[in-house]
Amino acid sequence: MKNKYLIVDSSALPEVFFKVVQAKEILKTGLAKDITEAVKIVGISRSSFYKYKDCVFSVSDGMTNHKVTISLMLKHKPGTLSSILNTIAQNQGNVLTINQDIPINDAASVTITFDALKLTNDINNLIKDIQNMHNVLKVELLAME
Repeated sequence: MKNKYLIVDSSALPEVFFKVVQAKEILKTGLAKDITEAVKIVGISRSSFYKYKDCVFSVSDGMTNHKVTISLMLKHKPGTLSSILNTIAQNQGNVLTINQDIPINDAASVTITFDALKLTNDINNLIKDIQNMHNVLKVELLAME
């Protein structure tokens, strides 16, 4: 049976999943010399780590083809979309498609798909950066492929 992947809001997940991802990051960065040390640092058992290590990934770890689609609601102000596209480009994202609806009530819905193969920022951080930009009302991760 082929694996199926889901994108799940982190608030719905048990804490052990976060700790497994944290332990994997500690190992990857060399802050721990082995699994025993990494699981001790994050406070989980070795058995929990081994049970989930091949099933739990951060968003950036789980990306396979590196296409990301985000949905945005933007105030209808000059330069807003341009600033978002510049932010994606500055993080080495390559925009593939842009779909923008006609503004209604001074707000426009925009969907952007970009190649994140060479992204220099974690996708979660990039989304937060975009969300914090002037005239951005809402940002959602729609899909990753």
